[in-house]
Amino acid sequence: MKTLGNSELSYFCGQMALILKAGISSIEGLYMMEDDTEASPAEKKLYTSIREELDKGGYLYEALEAVEVFPSYMTHMVRIGEETGTLDNVMDSLARHYNREEEIRQSIRQAVTYPIVMSFMILIVIFVLLLEVMPVFQQVFRQLGAEMTGFAGALVNAGDVIRQYSMVFVVVLAVILVIAIICTRTEGGKKAALGLLSKLGFFKKLRNDISTSRFADGLALALRSGFSTDFGIDMVSEIIEDRDFSAKISVCKEKLEDGAPFDEALKESNILSGVQARMMSIGNRTGSSDVVMEQISDINQKKIDSSINSALGTIEPVLIILLSVVIGAILMSVMFPLLGIVSSI
Repeated sequence: MKTLGNSELSYFCGQMALILKAGISSIEGLYMMEDDTEASPAEKKLYTSIREELDKGGYLYEALEAVEVFPSYMTHMVRIGEETGTLDNVMDSLARHYNREEEIRQSIRQAVTYPIVMSFMILIVIFVLLLEVMPVFQQVFRQLGAEMTGFAGALVNAGDVIRQYSMVFVVVLAVILVIAIICTRTEGGKKAALGLLSKLGFFKKLRNDISTSRFADGLALALRSGFSTDFGIDMVSEIIEDRDFSAKISVCKEKLEDGAPFDEALKESNILSGVQARMMSIGNRTGSSDVVMEQISDINQKKIDSSINSALGTIEPVLIILLSVVIGAILMSVMFPLLGIVSSI
C-alpha cells in the first residue's frame, strides 16, 4: 500500500484526537471508525489492520509503522505522544499540520499546472493552424495563380515538415507525457522537478517560503507538545525537502550547540529575518515560541498564496496576448497577400 495523502492523514489524526480527548482508548476508537457507515472499504480495511496490530499488545505507533502507510514523521510524533501522555494533543496538532501540508501541495500544483495547460492549448491551436488551415489558404492561392511566399510560405513549409515527421513528433510528445507523469506521480520525479524549478527566481523564493512554513508549523507542533527546541528541529528536518533550507537548519543546530539563544540561531542561520525574526525574539523571551511559530507559518502560507495568485494573474493575460499575436501574425501573413491578389483581378 502507498503512503496516505495529506488529506487522509489529517482526517485520521483529527478523528483520533477527538476519540482520545473524549477518554476513549485507541482500540475502541478504531472499532468506532470501522463501524462508520461513511468510511470506504479501503478505510475500514486500514482501520482493521491497525486495530489487529494493537490487539497484539503493542503501542499505537508500532501499529502505524506495521501497516506501512504512515510517514515516519507522524509515527515518531505518535511515539513521543504515547511516551509523554500527550497523544491527544499530538494527534490534534498533526491534524492541523497535515491540513497545512495539503494547502501547500495544492498551491504548488496550481502554480505549475495552469501555465502548462495554457501552453499546451496554445501549441494545439498553432498545430491546427499549420496542419489544417494553412493548406486551405495554399490551395486558394494556387487557384488564383499565385504561391505563398515570405512568412506565410515558411509556415506552410513548417506544416509540411511536421506532417512528414509526424511520427517523430508523436514520439517526442509521448516522451514528454511520460516525463510529466513521472514528475507528478513518483516521489523521485517530484523531487527532481521541484529541484529544477527551484533554480528559477520565482520558484526559488516560493520554495523557500514553503520550507519556512513547513519548518515553523512542524516546530510549533513539537514545542506545543512539550518537546525541546533541539529535538523539535531534529524532527522537523525530516519533512524539509529543500537542500538549501536543510543547510540553514544545520547551521541553526550548530549555533544552538555553541550556546546561542534560539531566536538568534534562527536569525543568524537565515531561517528567519526581518519582522518574523523580531516576532521570534519576543516569543522566545515570553515563553510563547510555539504560538509565534504557528503565526509565522500562517504568514508564510499567506505569502505563498499571494505569490501564486499574483503570478497566475500575470501569466494568464501574457499567454492570451501571446496566443492572439501568434494567430494574428499567421492570419495577417495570409490575408494581406490574398487581398492584394483579389484586388488586382
